[in-house]
Amino acid sequence: MCTGKCARCVGLSLIPLSLVCILANTLLLVPNGKTTWTKENLTSQVWYMAGFIGGGLMVLCPGIAAVRAGGKGCCGVGCCGNRCRMLRSVFSSAFGVLGAIYCLAVSGAALQIGPKCFMNGKWDYHFKGTSGAYLRNQSQWDLCEEPPHVVAWNVTLFSLLVAASCLEIVLCGIQLVNGTLGVFCGDCREKEVGQRGVDLEREPARSWLLPRFLFSAGRPSLRLH
Repeated sequence: MCTGKCARCVGLSLIPLSLVCILANTLLLVPNGKTTWTKENLTSQVWYMAGFIGGGLMVLCPGIAAVRAGGKGCCGVGCCGNRCRMLRSVFSSAFGVLGAIYCLAVSGAALQIGPKCFMNGKWDYHFKGTSGAYLRNQSQWDLCEEPPHVVAWNVTLFSLLVAASCLEIVLCGIQLVNGTLGVFCGDCREKEVGQRGVDLEREPARSWLLPRFLFSAGRPSLRLH
């Protein structure tokens, strides 16, 4: 697979992953579908916006850059085989790796600490001392009275963020290598486009010569006796 096609495939994979992170972070703000919860009621990691900013916007930009690097346009063959777009994609992918790592770190910490909930008459991180052991003991999840089902809600969405950010790190890393190769080696489609341009240049000449040839062949010759 050439660098252009690989960049396009990576970009088309990063864009939906970034949108999934944005959606997951948005849902974390509204446990049980209610928008009345404040900072005193929700886990602090939710307000760090790791899914919205880190795994979302900071990865969406590299995804779009990778798709553009895999396309053709003003920076295609005329710009040394799309090298300028590949270079932008390399820097964007490095930026995306940082965002995905931020999302992974915050989401992992949220899973280990556990959600903030109302239990035994107070709001606190009641699972913080378990070092993540509560994840394997679902009988403790119902001990949180408010927000309703907040443990299952947080575990599901933060786990989704962890999985998505891991995939983003891998894909951004692939595009880092692929984009670097594209900068130095160019796009293998460069030859295909060049050959297509040669064929298009020859086509008008053929279409111009063919009617003239037919006309000459069908015209009666005049002879002087």
